[in-house]
Amino acid sequence: MIGKRWSGACLAWAALVVVACAGPSRAHKLELNAKIAAKDWAGAEAQLEAGKDSQYGDNNSVLFWLDKAAVLHDAGRFQESDALLDLAEQKLDALYTQSISRAAGTFFVNDNTDEYRGEPHERALLHVLRALNYAYQDQNEGAVVEARKVSEFLTELGDKLGAKDVYRGDAFAEYLAALLFEDGGRADDARISIASAREHYGWYTERYGTPEPILDPGVGTPGDGELVLLHYNGVAPRRVSQTIQVAWNDAMAVVNASAQDEDNAEAKNALVAGVSADAVTVAFPAQIQDPFRVRASEIEVDGVKARTVLMEDIAAISTKALEDRNAAIRARAVARATLKFIAAKVAEETTKQQLGQGWGMLAGMVARAASAATEVADTRCWGTLPAEIRMARLRLPAGHHLVNVSYLDENGAVVGVETLEVDTKPGKRTWAHVRSAI
Repeated sequence: MIGKRWSGACLAWAALVVVACAGPSRAHKLELNAKIAAKDWAGAEAQLEAGKDSQYGDNNSVLFWLDKAAVLHDAGRFQESDALLDLAEQKLDALYTQSISRAAGTFFVNDNTDEYRGEPHERALLHVLRALNYAYQDQNEGAVVEARKVSEFLTELGDKLGAKDVYRGDAFAEYLAALLFEDGGRADDARISIASAREHYGWYTERYGTPEPILDPGVGTPGDGELVLLHYNGVAPRRVSQTIQVAWNDAMAVVNASAQDEDNAEAKNALVAGVSADAVTVAFPAQIQDPFRVRASEIEVDGVKARTVLMEDIAAISTKALEDRNAAIRARAVARATLKFIAAKVAEETTKQQLGQGWGMLAGMVARAASAATEVADTRCWGTLPAEIRMARLRLPAGHHLVNVSYLDENGAVVGVETLEVDTKPGKRTWAHVRSAI
């Protein structure tokens, strides 16, 4: 009899215990970054496939495709990379039709119960990577199509969100489009794109500290070609769950889980909240940039040198994107925590009336523990991106060349070298890239 009454009284808090996929764990991200730093593309791909269900799950299919696509891109497997980016693009388009009931469930439990749909800058970078997948394969038409999609997407987003959306353009994408238009003989389109790039780099300077790049490929002869080398450097910032226990009556807040210990946050929250009668757990995302030594790079071909220039500070863009949403995220988290607190109180009082003081206290403890265990910030982000994209341009005689790449630390000291082979054609651009994450 008591068991039946206990089960009925606990229905209010049992609904709180929902296992929500929070995306890849800290350990998974760090291990994956280590493989990327070692250029172990096969190992990185194997780790991603092994964690497809356990680390990503159905709610994070887009994130899985993005993470794997970037690894395949780095490995030079451009067609396979583009196939995954195409899947991600189609899924992101479909997610705009999300149901009302799904959104309501997300609000009550935590943001991780919703399917991952990415940040606006990640969607822009999806098209940038697709454009480069085509450029590296010397397929200009496909590259131009993807470059155009960046502007189209951000224009549509701006029309929908207005002033709410502070990420209103991608300077690097516009610069890339200008070069691709030139490659395709579309001089007017190229002029429009380079003017847009300059405008957006003015905004980048103010917002991200990224000035307009000055890239001089040098003076050549009519039969020369040009090498455009992109350097993907560093690792993307990680987002972690910062949880705070707030005492309801006296408004005293105690940090329960540090940003570096988010893997154990749910268990700690449950223990603290379960024994604190008026504890409310609120979770916010925080961002961590793992260190990397390489800060610049230089290429040398046949005795001619060129420094790479910063084109896109992805880490700064990601950090600012989170800062811009913090107020809304916090308001949502506090409102959600309030509803969970009320639900726990209702469960406790109802059980007290039906089964007595002891059972009521136990019901309250279990309800609060369940509430705390499900309160975790949305820390999902495209983790296999670089921290920044750099570029060098160099005019070269047509033919086969060895390109020596030197990776430099903040003091200009060489901390790594790499050599790649390229073929340049008269009057044409050759696109190539390198990756560093040390």
